[in-house]
Amino acid sequence: MKGYVVANVDVRDWGAYESYRSRTAAVIEQYGGRFLVRGGPIEVIEGDPGIARLIILEFPSVADAHHFYNSPEYQAILPDRLNNARSTLLVAEGA
Repeated sequence: MKGYVVANVDVRDWGAYESYRSRTAAVIEQYGGRFLVRGGPIEVIEGDPGIARLIILEFPSVADAHHFYNSPEYQAILPDRLNNARSTLLVAEGA
């Protein structure tokens, strides 16, 4: 089953966040992932999800999603997101 990383990111400092954003695609690809949604406009049709910037990544498996997140390459750039945005991430198994 595929693994998905879903993130809600509220960027506080776009200038500093760019360092993170510009380097994530290469790491995601390195671990077999790809962007399905990358912060484009969203339309809420029910409720209030509290989403600022929605990111959805697809990986071949949940294990691959975890390998990406825990990789030395991603952990090296993660502080750039944590220091410049508030975010929530989850990993979900797909059908």
